[in-house]
Amino acid sequence: MRALRSSAIFRRTCALWRRRCVRYAAVACLLFLPVRMDEDCPPGCVCAEESGTVTCRGGGDTEVPGDIPAWTSTLVVKGRNISTLQRDAFGTNGTELDMTTLWLSYNGIQAIEPYAFLGLTRLHLLDLSHNWLVVISARAFHGLPELRSLYLNYSVTPAAAAHLSSALNTQSLRNLHRIELAGNELKFIPLGRLDIYNLHALVLINNSIEGIGRENVTSLYQQTRIRVYLSLNPFRCSCELEAFYYWLKNSSQCPDSGRLLCSEPEARRGIPVEKLRREDVDCMNENLEAVSYVFLGIVLALIGVVFLMVLYLNRGGIKRWLNNIREACRDQMEVYHYRYEQDSDPRLANVAV
Repeated sequence: MRALRSSAIFRRTCALWRRRCVRYAAVACLLFLPVRMDEDCPPGCVCAEESGTVTCRGGGDTEVPGDIPAWTSTLVVKGRNISTLQRDAFGTNGTELDMTTLWLSYNGIQAIEPYAFLGLTRLHLLDLSHNWLVVISARAFHGLPELRSLYLNYSVTPAAAAHLSSALNTQSLRNLHRIELAGNELKFIPLGRLDIYNLHALVLINNSIEGIGRENVTSLYQQTRIRVYLSLNPFRCSCELEAFYYWLKNSSQCPDSGRLLCSEPEARRGIPVEKLRREDVDCMNENLEAVSYVFLGIVLALIGVVFLMVLYLNRGGIKRWLNNIREACRDQMEVYHYRYEQDSDPRLANVAV
């Protein structure tokens, strides 16, 4: 019996130790198994391989994160001090990434060098909003054939506006569907041609656009699929706005047309552009009015010249006429003076009686 009891105790002890060994082995596997692959995640970033997202917020880094994992589809870099996007800034050992979304807002970016996005051939969305762009290379956006959406809200300084036109005028952006350029103090549409894109939406709200030129209006008539957002711009409602006014009245391409207000002249401030009368933007009327004032001035000037010439040619007769009037007035005054003396002297009055 004792041998049986000892054997049973031994078996239970062995089973207990086996269970404990299995538990310790499982814990060891969990500790050393690279489930999140943290060693592949850039320093200061949070990686989520399941969703393909790498998020890098804050920090004092002056460059974009290096060694971005190959599985990254969305990269979020925000709140850093990246003054310049250098050439091939997102390159990973010369290999192309499968990244489709890139958020780079609030990073203080001031310059974009040529081919800064090299290797991101599958990128669909690029957000560069809320930066301070001063220099934009003409080849800044080269190598982005699949880009669909480009956001540059509150980022482009007046110094970079001309650079932006050159940077956007590239065949690399031929598949672009949406461009947002709100809050950049732009005075014109920075797209030289609209037919090189596949644009569906162009957002230009809250800029300094006073009017849309005839060339841009012609392009908009041709690209009927484009929707242009233009509210919160200081439109100058004068003769130069004629082509844009008729496009606004006859087209449905401006969804916020009801919020387009006149800023100048003072008499039309606050009036919706589409509520203007045709004569308010009719160049012919304004030209005729200006011509009529000029003609009136010329006529009055001619009348004045003729009058002066008549006076000059008849200066002798006018002088004699004035002398005759003066003599007649003098004779009349003498008669009045004589009568006054008679009425005032009582002796002459008695003689008269």
